[in-house]
Amino acid sequence: MKKDIQPTFYTDATVTCSSCGKVFKTGGTVKELTTDVCSNCHSFYTGKANLIDTSGRVDKFKKRSAAKIEDYQKTKAQKKEKRRDSKIKKANAVEDES
Repeated sequence: MKKDIQPTFYTDATVTCSSCGKVFKTGGTVKELTTDVCSNCHSFYTGKANLIDTSGRVDKFKKRSAAKIEDYQKTKAQKKEKRRDSKIKKANAVEDES
């Protein structure tokens, strides 16, 4: 095995939040670390989270597929009615000729 390939681990690494300025110590491979958001200012942890009620992917898929099936059934019924009407017209035309 190669020697000295592991990074140096600092037990007193300092993390600074750039949003609220909170500083805390933790372990890490970098002596100083800056983060954009920490648990002190993140909306999820502060209780100010905006929860959006969205339906899941499966529900969206089922809704789309149900709409497509409904459209297919409508067009199928329209085509069937159109064929029936054309058959009736042809039958009437044949009767009129006789």
